[in-house]
Amino acid sequence: MNRKMLFGLILVSVMAILVYHFAPYLTLENAKAQQQLLSDYISQHWLTAAISYFVLYVALTAFSIPGATVVTLLGAALFGFWFSLLLVSFASTVGATLAFLSSRYLLREWVQKKFADKLQAINQGVERDGSFYLLSLRLIPVFPFFLINLLMGLSKMTASRFYLTSQVGMLPGTVVYLNAGTQIAEIDSLSGIVSPAVLLSFLLLGLFPIVVKWLMNKYRPQSSVQSER
Repeated sequence: MNRKMLFGLILVSVMAILVYHFAPYLTLENAKAQQQLLSDYISQHWLTAAISYFVLYVALTAFSIPGATVVTLLGAALFGFWFSLLLVSFASTVGATLAFLSSRYLLREWVQKKFADKLQAINQGVERDGSFYLLSLRLIPVFPFFLINLLMGLSKMTASRFYLTSQVGMLPGTVVYLNAGTQIAEIDSLSGIVSPAVLLSFLLLGLFPIVVKWLMNKYRPQSSVQSER
């Protein structure tokens, strides 16, 4: 067993342990129950709480632990909309990029074997549309969030492009959930947060980059297209 495979096995084991132990506690009911206690702590230890929240969110996304939605809602309730937007936007993108890099350098064989059918679609999309394809995936949830991170890690996309595109692409969804989180006491279920109108908006936003790319290719001067080949 080579070193990369060993690290990959350890990483998968850590992910499984974290999911088993922490996922059951990351529920909407628990978030509501602990909100006042956490608010009291934040009022006395604001900086420590903000850093802890950021690190926790990075870990949730990097290790693909279920419950990020609940933590997002709670962040808005505890820190307010604008500051939680800053925390969640950067933490989620950093965590996604760590998952991307882990897939590329540590979990390549496992991801290829586990998601071979979906990997082909990702590679074709990146080859055809580049960053526009990733931007659309972030806006339209065709694949689960964690799966996009892992599969993109095996594509030809650079880490910097993945980071920047993900930062932009995940922002609309983050805004929707944080806005809902400011009224967390009134939320009865996570499924009620995203209305049909919001889903339609995401769909239109997700199609926009593909349409722009198509128009660019259609109306770009033929000479410039040939020079890029």
